[in-house]
Amino acid sequence: MTFDVAADRYQRFMGRYADLLAHELLAELRPHRPERALDVGAGTGALTAPLVEALGADAVAAIDPSTAFVAALGERLPGVDVREGTAESLPWDDASFNLVIAQLVVHFMSDPVGGIAEMARVAKPGATVAASVWDFAGGQAPLSLFWAAARELDPEVRDESDEPGAHQGETERYFREAGFTDVRGGELTVRLPYADAADWWQPYTLGVGPAGAYVARLDDEHREALRSRCVERLGDGPGEIVATAWVAIAER
Repeated sequence: MTFDVAADRYQRFMGRYADLLAHELLAELRPHRPERALDVGAGTGALTAPLVEALGADAVAAIDPSTAFVAALGERLPGVDVREGTAESLPWDDASFNLVIAQLVVHFMSDPVGGIAEMARVAKPGATVAASVWDFAGGQAPLSLFWAAARELDPEVRDESDEPGAHQGETERYFREAGFTDVRGGELTVRLPYADAADWWQPYTLGVGPAGAYVARLDDEHREALRSRCVERLGDGPGEIVATAWVAIAER
């Protein structure tokens, strides 16, 4: 996975969408003092920052496998317990948190059921555990237009539509397999404007995530062909990307 990049690159590529999604997700979860919260796969802090606003830095912990993201997050939010690691092996004691969230992370877990089971382990009895994943399978993710254009030019391309949690109800199933009995599913939608096609395309050239890695592997001719195909689908004027994420919420 290509997330070993500078934090500002991730922010320009996906962080903007993650910020919007975090606002919608926390409106559902309504964190409040004196709860303690853990942000699993925190990235550049889209969810961590509003959790700090709601609960205070000393009540928030975060973990991410990217060394660069962990360093940036520690600088951005001093006082937060930020650690480097994965969802499948969380370095906290049992029953440590009232709220455990994995925003846009299940998609990248090597063992989704194991990762969610770990989230359950560190959650206190009665705690809320939640996760969100973009709707790649349904073509409603922020990157769906890009992958559709890529498939037209390269039918063998591996997009993100078959990754864990990409289908409706899949993350809820992982929760049940991890031991949760009462799981609530739903969806959240965000909208991000862009100035023109060039503004939309530029983040794909930063080498972030599977899409960025795919663009980086193309030679100049094929990269330009992909950009042109995307522009055909997008149009050249200002617009907005509408993106939907599947959400699963359960009580410990």
